[in-house]
Amino acid sequence: MLSAPHPRAFAVTQPTVETPWRGDAWLAPHALVFFGVCGHARAHAHHPHQWLRRLDGQPLVMWLDGQRVEADQLFIPSRCPHAFEQPEQAVLALFAEPHAYAQAALAASLASEPPSTPEALLERLRQVQPPPLDRRLQRALETLLANPADAPAPTTLAALAGLSASQLQRLASAQLGISLQRLLLWQRLRLALRAVLGGGSLTVAAHAAGFADGAHLSRSVRRLLGIRADLSMGSVRLVD
Repeated sequence: MLSAPHPRAFAVTQPTVETPWRGDAWLAPHALVFFGVCGHARAHAHHPHQWLRRLDGQPLVMWLDGQRVEADQLFIPSRCPHAFEQPEQAVLALFAEPHAYAQAALAASLASEPPSTPEALLERLRQVQPPPLDRRLQRALETLLANPADAPAPTTLAALAGLSASQLQRLASAQLGISLQRLLLWQRLRLALRAVLGGGSLTVAAHAAGFADGAHLSRSVRRLLGIRADLSMGSVRLVD
């Protein structure tokens, strides 16, 4: 069973009653965009780079790698622990997968005339080039991403890439900064989010995406996104 790592806890007061996220979401091939009002999100870390811009004239108030920050916009690199200190912040948010978007190029593109609408953000993404990856790793990624719910075993992926399993893992860690198992967990989470936001139940979405059950999916959502799946998924609308 794939499990998400526990991010380091911050000195953020946890609410007795959590507020859901509310708004619209777009699922691009290697990115997720959210446009709406944020709810509570506990300390968490995830594979994609994240970018946020507050849209109501107030600064974002967050904890980033243990430090409280206030900013109009914020770029959070892959695997950097963070948490929302305040709910009810109107935001435009992006989750961009590192194998498809080079970190430096993505951060620079968003910092210059930052987009304020989902459409403008998705258009900006089309201008960002992917990072150079070893062709053997690229071959393994293409196979893994083709069907995350039923992905081949690591030894099979390695054989397809012409490597041993340990060689492929070292290559993935060096070029992606993450193991293939963690990358697979995020891809399965994407599948489950699409199913739930499309109106499916957590249990059905979990099984369809390769999770053991609905509880496994809920724990992964909490650890990777900081939110309660049963609370926020019903308040976010998927936009095709």
